Amino acid sequence: MIKIIIKKQSSGRITSFEMTGHADFAEHGKDLVCAGASAVSFGAVNAIIALTGNTPDIQQGSEGGYLKVVLPETEENDHDIQLIVKAMIVSLQTIENDYGQHIKIIIK
Repeated sequence: MIKIIIKKQSSGRITSFEMTGHADFAEHGKDLVCAGASAVSFGAVNAIIALTGNTPDIQQGSEGGYLKVVLPETEENDHDIQLIVKAMIVSLQTIENDYGQHIKIIIK
């Protein structure tokens, strides 16, 4: 199962997200849940970099199955960064609604 932990401050500002595990929906290379979650999360990171000019702190597992992104704190672009990450969460929740036995989102 892919577990996604979204960390928020008490103000509601998202500070980081972490994805661990494998969906095990299908064999490697044919796993739509894994491909979807990966595309959405990496797309969000790429959008943050391309659209705001800010690069988050990114940690990845060398064998896959792990991604941690700590969002930059910037007053100038924080609204845009937050909106991109919120859009990512909506997309991941859509995947979770259909494939909840393979992906779980936890907001802390």
